[in-house]
Amino acid sequence: MLIRLFSWMMLAVLAAFLVNNYLNFWQGFPGAGAAFGAQAHGGASPALAWLQVGLYVLGIALAALYVMRSKDTPLRADSKRITDMNTFIIRAAFWAVVIVGLADMTIAFLRVEGLLEHYFGHQLASDLGRSQFRGPYVHMPLIAVSIVIAAFTRTLGFPWLALLVVVAELLIVVGRFIFSYEQAFMADLVRFWYAALFLFASAYTLLEEGHVRVDVFYSGFSSKLKGYVNALGSIFLGMTFCWTILIIGMAGRNNIINSPLLSYEVTQSGFGLFVKYLMAGFLAVFAATMLIQFVSYLLDAVADIREEPGGRDHEAPHIS
Repeated sequence: MLIRLFSWMMLAVLAAFLVNNYLNFWQGFPGAGAAFGAQAHGGASPALAWLQVGLYVLGIALAALYVMRSKDTPLRADSKRITDMNTFIIRAAFWAVVIVGLADMTIAFLRVEGLLEHYFGHQLASDLGRSQFRGPYVHMPLIAVSIVIAAFTRTLGFPWLALLVVVAELLIVVGRFIFSYEQAFMADLVRFWYAALFLFASAYTLLEEGHVRVDVFYSGFSSKLKGYVNALGSIFLGMTFCWTILIIGMAGRNNIINSPLLSYEVTQSGFGLFVKYLMAGFLAVFAATMLIQFVSYLLDAVADIREEPGGRDHEAPHIS
């Protein structure tokens, strides 16, 4: 019961933290800390700070209510439910980078070849040349479409994303050495997709036991002792690491994740992709999905400690 409470409350605090981050820096809310005397982030009424505190309280209360009303739910069932939720988030992120990457590449190609104004008119072509327009009016709707697609698909698509990275790199080679043609957006697309592949696949790799494990004593441990190692590692190493990224990256307007997102930061190459700000957001996606997966991993590890049925061999890759 205690470990389930801890796990679901951890997820509730994560959700409240992310929602409050949006309210603080995109909507000008003062921040939950302002209710306790901390400096307000925005110019909104300080009374709204208590509303933001209420988000944490509400999330924790709902988590506790869920656990109390499902006392008989096995730990492994909760672990699977959390993994399924995380899989949906990662799947939506995968579709987002594919669709946004292709759309932004198309716009960049038309722009560099002087065709954007011909197809879209002078005003829209001018607007599409500004990241502050392309981000909210092109990228964000495509990300929303990606979430819908993710709800109706059941594949993470990482092999496909890896293939797209290879194809994009191949096009650079063919264009450079055969047609003597190369533009900044081509290299930007490779970096955009490769960063997504590396960061979004991390949580999935944790599920599949694919991360490198420094195995000196672990392989000789009993299943119960492995459970203790995995549980303590998830809390004190994994979750701590993820919260460090989130807090350092998103605690203020000028922090390393928030700052590029708020300014829709782009690369210095004028005709490259306008997705650099999204790559900063990849760090938030990485930390959040890894945190969620560590919560799932914790529940599974405690189930091993309790010697509940349904455990798996942590030395072999998991087949889902």
